[in-house]
Amino acid sequence: MVPGVIAPPSQWYDLTAQYFERNGWPLGLLAVLTALLKAAVILAFIALNVLFLIWLERKVSAWIQNRLGPMRTGPWGLLQTLADALKLLLKEDVVPSAADRWVFAIAPIVTFTPAVLIFVVLPFSDRWIVQDLNIGILFVAAMTSMVVPSFLMAGWGSNNKWSVFGALRSAAQLVSYEVPLVLAAVAVVLLAGSLSLNDIVEAQRRSGWFILVQPLGFLVYYIAALAEANRAPFDLIEAESELVAGFNTEYSGIRWAIFFLAEYANLLSGSAIAATLFLGGWSGPWLPPVVWFLLKTYFLIFVAMWIRWTVPRIRVDQLMNLGWKVLLPLALVNLGITGIYVLVR
Repeated sequence: MVPGVIAPPSQWYDLTAQYFERNGWPLGLLAVLTALLKAAVILAFIALNVLFLIWLERKVSAWIQNRLGPMRTGPWGLLQTLADALKLLLKEDVVPSAADRWVFAIAPIVTFTPAVLIFVVLPFSDRWIVQDLNIGILFVAAMTSMVVPSFLMAGWGSNNKWSVFGALRSAAQLVSYEVPLVLAAVAVVLLAGSLSLNDIVEAQRRSGWFILVQPLGFLVYYIAALAEANRAPFDLIEAESELVAGFNTEYSGIRWAIFFLAEYANLLSGSAIAATLFLGGWSGPWLPPVVWFLLKTYFLIFVAMWIRWTVPRIRVDQLMNLGWKVLLPLALVNLGITGIYVLVR
């Protein structure tokens, strides 16, 4: 270990393993403690980012609409989101008497879990990654698809016709936009020659950002990612025109807060994946890799917020037409052109 330089996690693990061996402690305990520590770090990262993103969205919307936004609770209103979170924790948790209690209770957890697991394979830098899976893209696609059954669980478990209707509509939206999103990611995999997210970043570090050769793929991916994250103008899942909240109409208190937390966690993870696939991830000059990763991720988050407070919500028929009649053909064309390019280069 070089003095004055932060050692990579592997060196810290080796030193701790040697300490365990000297004291006769089982290495299995170290593996469990390491996994718990990684999970705690990821959860803390997501929670802190979600608190900041909610405050940032209020400030961005206020800036676009020429208002001040939160100002009273803490300096520049920084503590307003914390106060809102405390209010949600203290609110009564109401469960409908006719609801399926087990399904009703598990649905928020199933919704939030994939948003956390995606960060397991995201490379924050060349050294900081929880697990560099050689099938990283497939893992991300599997985790994002888990949101569909969680929404269906929330709607069906509520035993409410409006909730079921909102759950079916949300499932249709997510399935429709999952297809072009995955096809856009497959084009990047062809260029990089690997399913590992870290290898994709390394490929861009050598040859340049993939957005330069995949502008159409980036456009398809980003639009589909906005729909997957339930962001405007694709936030029909909330069904505000019907004066209900879609699949989570019957939820309140901490359970509703988990759905809200998952929505912003999906915005964070979707932007981070887009930055990794198309903007070079952690690669960049001068600044530390982690800083580059966060700057690119937050730039895409800012664009998503800008779109939300600029573009009006579209109708459900326009939503489905855009997914199946526009984005899917564009994704197939982009994939075909990419395949030919990789074949002849």
